[in-house]
This record gives sequence, structure tokens and C-alpha cells, in this order.
Amino acid sequence: MSSSDASIQRGSSTTVECKPQYKALLFLTYQSLGYLFGDISLSPLYVYQSIFSGRLNHVQNEDAIFGAFSLIFWTLSIISLLKYVVFMLSADDNGEGGTVALYSHLCRNAKFSLLPNHQASDEELSTYRKPGYSNRNISPSSLKRFIEKHKSTKIVLLSFVLLGACMVICYGALMPAISVLSSVEGLKIEAKIKNNSMVPLISCVLLVAIFVLQHRGSHTVAFMFPPIIILWLLSIFMIGIYNVIKWNPRIYQALSPYYIYKFFSVTGKDGWTNLGGVFLCVTGTEAMFTDLGYYKQTPVAFSCVIYPCLILQYMGQAAFLSKNLSAVPISFYASIPDVLFWPVFVVAALAAIVASQAVISSTFSIVQQCHAFECFPRIKAIHSRRWINGQTYIPEINWILMVISLVVTVGFENTIHIGYAYGIACLIVGFVTTWLTSLVIHLVWHRSLIVAVAFLLFFGSIEVLFLSSYCMKIPNGGWLPIVLSAVFMVVMYVWHYGSRKKYFFDMHSKVSMRGILTLGPSLGIVRVPGMGLIYTELATGVPASFTHFLTNLPAFYQVVVFVCIKTLPVPSVPQAERYLIGRIGPKSYRLYRCIVRHGYKDVYSHEIDFENELVMSIAEFIQLEAEGCSGNLDGSGDGRMAVVRTSGKFGTRLRMSESAGVEESDSNNLPGALTVSSSKSPTLKKLQAMYEQESPELNNTRRRIKFEVLNTIYRDPHVKEELMELVEAKRAGVAYVIGHSHVKAKWNSSFVKKFAVNLYSFLRKNCRSPAVGLNIPQTCLIKVGMNYHV
Repeated sequence: MSSSDASIQRGSSTTVECKPQYKALLFLTYQSLGYLFGDISLSPLYVYQSIFSGRLNHVQNEDAIFGAFSLIFWTLSIISLLKYVVFMLSADDNGEGGTVALYSHLCRNAKFSLLPNHQASDEELSTYRKPGYSNRNISPSSLKRFIEKHKSTKIVLLSFVLLGACMVICYGALMPAISVLSSVEGLKIEAKIKNNSMVPLISCVLLVAIFVLQHRGSHTVAFMFPPIIILWLLSIFMIGIYNVIKWNPRIYQALSPYYIYKFFSVTGKDGWTNLGGVFLCVTGTEAMFTDLGYYKQTPVAFSCVIYPCLILQYMGQAAFLSKNLSAVPISFYASIPDVLFWPVFVVAALAAIVASQAVISSTFSIVQQCHAFECFPRIKAIHSRRWINGQTYIPEINWILMVISLVVTVGFENTIHIGYAYGIACLIVGFVTTWLTSLVIHLVWHRSLIVAVAFLLFFGSIEVLFLSSYCMKIPNGGWLPIVLSAVFMVVMYVWHYGSRKKYFFDMHSKVSMRGILTLGPSLGIVRVPGMGLIYTELATGVPASFTHFLTNLPAFYQVVVFVCIKTLPVPSVPQAERYLIGRIGPKSYRLYRCIVRHGYKDVYSHEIDFENELVMSIAEFIQLEAEGCSGNLDGSGDGRMAVVRTSGKFGTRLRMSESAGVEESDSNNLPGALTVSSSKSPTLKKLQAMYEQESPELNNTRRRIKFEVLNTIYRDPHVKEELMELVEAKRAGVAYVIGHSHVKAKWNSSFVKKFAVNLYSFLRKNCRSPAVGLNIPQTCLIKVGMNYHV
């Protein structure tokens, strides 16, 4: 074959490979239109109405209209296009966005976390650092050393992040209210509704439908979301062009920033007071950054589709208002041609529902991330086929947001005051994001401190200018997000403070290895058949709850595994690197440790497969330890630990098969496998069979897996013995031991500390129990009471 033929073949193969990439890019762009841009595309419904409210309600000046559009154009260009699309979407955390993602990015590159559960093995994860990136040879900056040295600066940084997260929650409650209410307000024009309570009532019905749809699952109707938003964008695009051509083609002159000067010269102090209304045109950009993990092609869709449609719509509204100054309170619907009013009204209502779904989902995401960092009370995060792939549903948060949205809609009854509250929430989130991004620029990207400060000053000064305007609106509705975020802030920080104090108590109360070794292999108790999984927050040492259990009931299972569910500052941990297995004490003690590592986007779902994977992982560790594979084992305080699933022989140490009955007879053993007799007595087997007949739903949800030890020759005969004992323990049954904690403040604590600890204890008693959060079967659960005096 000639070289020319080879080059032609390579060129054709490259073309074939590019076609699927282009198709995937177009498909993701199409999907992102329905989930990311609904909020920002709905802002034309209420922006001009908010700008020309209060004392500007009767402005009869074309220069003011042109100046308002000029402000909108440059705000949308600088904040949405330049800050978020150009800068912020590059500051992602392995594809994830949002305030918590930025904080996680910082914690991986500096010791900013307040929980001391970091291990050296965590940094060996494939997702911990970007490929080909390492900062080990880079000298730390003075700012990094200062923050790491002073605990107070870490607390301030965390509080700043929590402030942004609280405002995102407020954002998730206010956005459905203002979007639905503004879309329904069109009925005042065509339907001639005179009753002021009718529009809020219709809005409340739609809001209830939105949150019920979240509860029932939006997967079945999710295919309709992108077409609805595309139809909405097409509508506002065409209406904008129509209004420009019909009413005032000179509106393009307002693209000049000179008209901003003319706006303030005409409106004076009142123009500055209403400047916050301009910021509503960019309120959806933070949701675009927060939901970055779902769709990575945000820049393409925004730059090529969303941005042009919004600019033309705002331009068209300004052209219409320049000739119809009295229509400012109903500018959007008044600018629609009569023949198109009802189709556009229906599309607007549907677009408000779709946009609300996406914003509510992003609120669930931020709450889940805060919970992963021990900054939110225990909640039940659900991933199911009923919800869109990659999204989370949290029942408690869904109903809280619904109640807040309904109260806001009924209480304010108009979009002006809701807009003040909504704008303040979005603006504070953007301000927090600007600060965190400047830290990322300096500490993660290792750019000069001057570059980071320049980014902060440029965008921060613009946001401070808008914030100064919003300060005048605090008595008129702006107080709402401040009050709500203060409540959430207290709850979140108190939960983090209490969790940290509890962790330190566990660290100081853990049992020394010397005490364990002096007890001997039997631990001074009766070892009964079975496997006991002891859940603890400690990644090293033996928790005090274990000895507390043995003191009251001096008997335990023949195989003991200390399980630690640990969240790392990464979005997700690959399944192959999730389990870190180690041993506690000598081999004859049969004490193991399993650290289950998750990212802040992962949802821990306990199923029967966890037990099977745990058994397979321990078996692999036993073999690796016997073979002396020191390269696969990491040192720890208790012994060596291994990420066993990365071994090439994983899954071949034991033979695993699915069985049909409650107990398989020995005659059903597979060829080449050793027989492991069950330790259960006939009476216990009969009781188990009776229970499972009475609970058929348990049989349907739990797969029956049978393990067999391969009949191979082992260099160390103790390995076969330990493997057979492990399989026998699994066959006898698995029990889960969880500490049932009662946290109290010390008698000599200050009033503030007592309040924080007592509130933390109250939250622990009234939120989801650990067993529910981990989906542990209640029939296999053992709770150990523990008192904590912190």
C-alpha cells in the first residue's frame, strides 16, 4: 500500500470518528437547552417591569428606555458571557460547577478542610488531580500558608461557602414563584381579570404541580423539556425582531455604553435605586454553572443560541416601549402581536414549569454536596429511573421549597417584590462565586496574585454596585433571602460544628491497639458464627462503640469488619477505587477495615451487592497480603491497606454464583470448589425460612449469592483457612452495628456552645437516622447507645 493510500485511509477514519463526536455534541447541546437555560430565558418576562418600578414607573423618556436596554446588554455580556462562559466554566471541578465544587477544588490543593480525616492514599485516586497535573514541585504561596496556618480563616472560608449554598436554596424557592407568577400575569391583559387574587391562585396551582412532578419523577416527560424551551426561545426571538422592525429600528444605537450615561442623567438617584432590576437579566447564569456536571457543552449552546435570542428580545421590548411608554408594567405581553398572544402565553407557562424543574434539581444537588461535606443534616438522596439520569431527588427539600414558594406567591402577590428577593439571592451567590474563583486562579491554577486580584476587582466591583442598589430594596422584599439564608446558615454550620466535635470525641476515645492485642484472638468474648459490620466515622483505630457493645454483651461475630463511609473532595470515585481494605491486629483476630470512599456527587446506596463486593474485596486483600504485593498495599496506623479492585486477579479468588433457595445443600457445590458447611443450627434455619415466607418482598429485593472457595493449592495454608472462615461467616449471616449517639454539651461550656451542641443534638434526633440514609435493612440492624459530652 502506498503512502498516499494510507493517508487517505487515515483521513477517512478520522472523518468517521469525528461524525459521532459532532452528533454527541449536538445532542448534548440540544438537551442542555431544556435543563440549563430555562431560567435565564424567562427573565424578559419581568426585567423591564422591575427596572421601571417605584418612582420610575411613570418615566416618559425614550433615552431612559434606550439606557435601560444598554444596561441590560452590557450586564448580560459581561456577567453571563464573559465571567461565566469564558472564565467560570473553566474553573470546574472535574466537570462539576457550583460554590461547593469550587470549595472542593480548593480543599484538594490545600489543607482548608476542618475535618481531619485526610489520608495519603486519598491523593492516589485517579480523579484527585487532573491528568498530567501536579503541584508537588510548586512552592506554596504565602496566602495558602496563611489560610492553612490559621483555623479562623478556614472557618471564614467555610462560612462564605455556606452563605453561597444557602442563597442557592433560597434561589430554588424563589425562582419557581417569580417565573410562574410572571408567566400567568398575561391573563390580566387578554382575560381581563380584575380580581387581584386570581393570578396568585392560578400560580399556586401550577407551583404545586411543579413540585408534585418532582416527587413523581420527571423522567417520563423529560423528553418534552428541550422542545418547550426551544419553542420559547424561537418565540421571543421572532417577537424581538418583529418589534424592532415595526416600532423603532434605531434601537441598535443603544448598544453604545453612552446610553448608560444618558439613563442615569435622566433618572438620577432613582435610576441607581432601581439598578437591581437590571441584574435580573443574568439571574440564570449561576444555575448554568451549578448544573455544569450534567451537560458540559454549555458554552456552545449559550453563545450560539441563548445569548442572541435574549439580546434581540430585550432589544425588541425596548423598541416597543420607546413608542408605548405607558405599557411598561406589562411590557412583555403588551409587545406580543394579538394573533400570537395565547400560543405565546401557553408556551411561557410551560417554559416556567420546565425552568423550575431544572432549578429545583440544582438545589437538590447543592444540598447533597453540603451533606457530603457534613454541612447539612442527614437527608435521603435518591437516584432512580424516575428521575433524569445524573440528577438527585431529596423529598424533604422538595416539600420545604414548595411551602416557601407558595408562601412567597401568596404573600407578595406581584413579581416586583419577589424580584427584589430573587435578585439579592442570585447576586450574593455570584459574589461568593467570584471570590472563590479568584482563590482558584491563584491557588489551583497557580497564576499570579495580581491576576486573581484583577479578576476579583473587575467582576466584584460590578456586583458590589448592584448590591448597593439592592440594599435600598431590603424593606420591600429583599429581607426574605437574608432571613431564610440566616436560618439555613445556622442549621448548616451548627451541624458541621457538632459533627466535627463528635469526630474529635471519637478520635480521643478510640481503643488503643495495645488494648486489643492484650485480649488475644478471641478478644475475651465468645465468637459466634456470622459477620459483623461496625459502622464508624473513624478511618483509623477501633471505635469506643465496639468495646461498649462488648462490655454489655460479651459475644460477637467470628469476622468483624469496621466500615467507614468517607466522602472525599472529588465529584466521584471510580468503582474500582472505591474500597480500601486493611487488617486490624494479627491474622488470627479476623478483624478487618473497609473504607468506602465516595465523591460529593455520589449517592451511597446500600444493597445486597455491597455485602458481596465486601466479601470479594476482603478475599482479594487476604491473597495480596499472602503474596506480599507490597506495591498494592498502603501503610496505615492499623496495618497495610489496599485498593484491591485494581488488582488484575480481582474476582478470581472466590467463585460466586446466584442460588435459588434459602440454603443450598452441599451437593450443589460447583466443581473445583471446596465445601463450606453452614454454621446455622436446624432451628435457626427453620426460623429464617418462616420469616422469609412471611416477608416475600425481602426475597424479591435481595439476590442470593453463594460463595465457593476454589480448590487450589495455596503457598500459605492459613490463607485457605481464612478464606473458608470468611465464606462461612457470610453464609451464616451479616449484621450491621451502628452507634446511636446522644450528644450533650459539657456542664462548664459557654452559652453559645451549649446552644450549638443542643441544637445539633435536636437535629440528630429529628432528621433521618443513619440506617435510613445508608439503606441498611432493619432486620439486620443493631444499635449501640453512646453518650457524647463535647
